[in-house]
Amino acid sequence: MAYNIAFFGDDFTGSTDALETLEEMGLATVLFTGVPTLAQLQAFGDKRAIGIAGMTRTLPTDEIEEQLKKVFDLFSALNVKHIHYKVCSTFDSSPTVGSIGKAIDVGAAAFSAKRIPLVVGAPYLGRFCAFGNLFARMGTGSEGEVFRLDRHPSMAKHPVTPAKESDLRRHLAQQTHKKIGLIDVTQLDRLTATDMLREIVGEQAEVLLFDVLTEQHLVRIGEVLDGLSAQHQPLFSVGSSAVSKALCAAWKKTGVLSPRTEWPSLKPTKPLLVLSGSGSVVTGKQIDHAIENGFEGVAIDGEALAANPDQYNLAAVTAEVLQYLWEGKSVVVHTSIGPDDPRMGKTRHVLEQRGLNAQGINAFTAALYGKLLAQIADLVAQSFALERLVVAGGDTSSLFARHFGIDAVEMVAPVVPGAPLCRIHAQKAHIDGMTINFKGGQVGDVGYFLRMESGTERS
Repeated sequence: MAYNIAFFGDDFTGSTDALETLEEMGLATVLFTGVPTLAQLQAFGDKRAIGIAGMTRTLPTDEIEEQLKKVFDLFSALNVKHIHYKVCSTFDSSPTVGSIGKAIDVGAAAFSAKRIPLVVGAPYLGRFCAFGNLFARMGTGSEGEVFRLDRHPSMAKHPVTPAKESDLRRHLAQQTHKKIGLIDVTQLDRLTATDMLREIVGEQAEVLLFDVLTEQHLVRIGEVLDGLSAQHQPLFSVGSSAVSKALCAAWKKTGVLSPRTEWPSLKPTKPLLVLSGSGSVVTGKQIDHAIENGFEGVAIDGEALAANPDQYNLAAVTAEVLQYLWEGKSVVVHTSIGPDDPRMGKTRHVLEQRGLNAQGINAFTAALYGKLLAQIADLVAQSFALERLVVAGGDTSSLFARHFGIDAVEMVAPVVPGAPLCRIHAQKAHIDGMTINFKGGQVGDVGYFLRMESGTERS
């Protein structure tokens, strides 16, 4: 089995973003929830790209290497041209949690990489990198105001990895001792890919950050990455889904790939079940809007759950959800409605009383919510034929997928950039074949859940 690219995503929603990018560019891809066996790889032997969804974005730095070593050992044994460590397009990381620098160090050793490309800006998601500084639109896509990352209303206030520095070179330098260089926007506009490759040969930097402002920049970067892979295979690169986008754009230019333009229509699905473990402003507005427009809301008592997880009344919550579904009503189960929901403060207080810091609280609640929401969905699916699920929250999604029993997913159709509709492959008969949509906290407009219910065409 030969692959154009193999990627590891540092969280689940980010991994489905990479899956979507590759599929839309015409590269058949499968995304696994864990390190696949040989039998699993053979079952998807027609794929030209594979991905593994991980959880390193929320892991302490000293635990990252253990998870990555197993993945990189597999990738090293495959016939693959490009290896991609996929990170969030807002570069969520710190020296102590989700360290991208640590992943770079592990990857450099695993693939004998002397020079590692770093591509983060993703214009199609509203993410831009200029002179090394990252800018992000509020939400994703073409609407919303663009902010420098350290002034972004959401990312600057992230509970665990707040963006305090927009210059990615300075940010990353706190996580690795490797020398970090830059191919800036003026070079991208002035030089051909061949010229850039010549300049890079003499470059002393071990990590090479590329600015990205336009889709054309991604084409140029893809040509450079493919040129670098001719010198060293597999080429180990780090970045957002822009890495895959850039490579596929370059392959399209040479006629190797043809982007896929036709997809199945997104059919109406009512009642729809939405499960949210997100505390973001964007998801909060989406929940409010859905409830105002006919969805029933089922609130999770985070304080009670944190105080005594084993005694939480799972049966009562499941019964309430099922009753609404039997009545034909769509449901959103939520752990909070935005970051100012009083439940967040109360839950945090319970965990602070146990001595947990912000990092520990985030990890603990993600694990609690991911498991609980998966249990609710599993019990509901045993009694009600669910056609489609929506799961909101990046950290929650990673835990949800594993507790729910998902082995792998394939893309069915695009919805909004970065959050495709997928089909589940699982050993559990009542969830195998079900479609699911994983949505990061910042993804989508206010009517997102209504669109998932109505089947409105992609925005």
